[in-house]
Amino acid sequence: MADASAKEDMLETSMAVSASGGDAAINLAAQKQLIRGFGGINHPAWIGDLTAAQRETAFGNGNNQLGFTVLRIYIDENRNNWSRELATAKKAKEKGAILFASPWNPPSNMAETFTRDGVTGQKRLRYDKYAAYAQHLNDFVSFMKNNGVELYAISVQNEPDYAHTWTWWTPTELLNFMKNYAGSINCRVIAPESFSYMKNMSDPILNDSKALANMDILGAHLYGTPESGFSYPLFKQKGANKELWMTEVYYPNSNNNSADLWPEALEVSYHIHNAMVLGDFQTYVWWYIRRQYGPMKEDGTISKRGYNMAHFSKFVRPGYVRVDADRNPANGVYVSAYKGDNKAVIVAINKNATAVSQKFTFQNGTGGSVSSWITDGSRNLAAGSGYRVSGNSFTAQLPARSVTTFVTDLS
Repeated sequence: MADASAKEDMLETSMAVSASGGDAAINLAAQKQLIRGFGGINHPAWIGDLTAAQRETAFGNGNNQLGFTVLRIYIDENRNNWSRELATAKKAKEKGAILFASPWNPPSNMAETFTRDGVTGQKRLRYDKYAAYAQHLNDFVSFMKNNGVELYAISVQNEPDYAHTWTWWTPTELLNFMKNYAGSINCRVIAPESFSYMKNMSDPILNDSKALANMDILGAHLYGTPESGFSYPLFKQKGANKELWMTEVYYPNSNNNSADLWPEALEVSYHIHNAMVLGDFQTYVWWYIRRQYGPMKEDGTISKRGYNMAHFSKFVRPGYVRVDADRNPANGVYVSAYKGDNKAVIVAINKNATAVSQKFTFQNGTGGSVSSWITDGSRNLAAGSGYRVSGNSFTAQLPARSVTTFVTDLS
């Protein structure tokens, strides 16, 4: 939070140089990661289920809807509670979302307590229950499938390295499970879901061919992760044919009733930008979909933070590909670009306290008429000006402290 405030102050003092941005080149032929989607978790056990109307708001893609395409599901350690997940899961699936599930704890008969760093009563999976735990995860996959909801993937453990109130795993324990037991799981497997993308949790998996073969998706959370920690060279080296997902975060904080604070909410789109561009993540999954600091407020309406997510989720659809763009063409201006369905999508963030005139130039392809949508201090995903690409370029006005999504048909 302090870092974000400091950046904001620096931008204000330098706003005089931000009147005109440098040319932002969009190279349509330089393809990066495939995008799976954007979304969040529904957690009936802890905060109650989404209502029918809230499901439509979350997973529909019409007016005043978030357009989410990923739903994360909680795996209760008590299978008698699994049915709680079905109503929202079925609606998300019906709307075209992909679903994955994460456990916090194994069934109580598979767990034991131990002393960790001098703290008693900490929990871990019993070493003689690894095979039974793999079957427990299989049982959840089967339960969902038998009720009409096929999971895209299942996680081994939520935040195994921040488990003060759930189940701890060491890197060695996780490696053992991934190497010797995860292969029996009848679904794509996600690991390790470190709370802060701590590479010591995933390096052993990447460096072990058998464990790596049993991991389909490297999942990470970005709590407190600095921008310098978003890239993962070892994954680029070893992770061929594996997916890279950001499976949980809230940002920049979870303060009470913070969802509509501006310009603080602009930090959400900036964080997504960095996850896509610096981290090459294929998903961006928020914590609670509905919360006073989340994309949907408790009354079911979309928040400022939610509209920032919607600038990506409503337009960058599953199967789109990120393409290379000048990510920071001017002071305080951040750009990412995507293509799919014969369209190009550009998301441009202006963190300056004054408007910026920004030129965009397409390479290896071009667009035609350009539509825009803007969220700033007074607008929420409001239709903006239309533009036309001429000589492979167009110039648009980015309002002060705003995020703008541009869409054009490729020609």
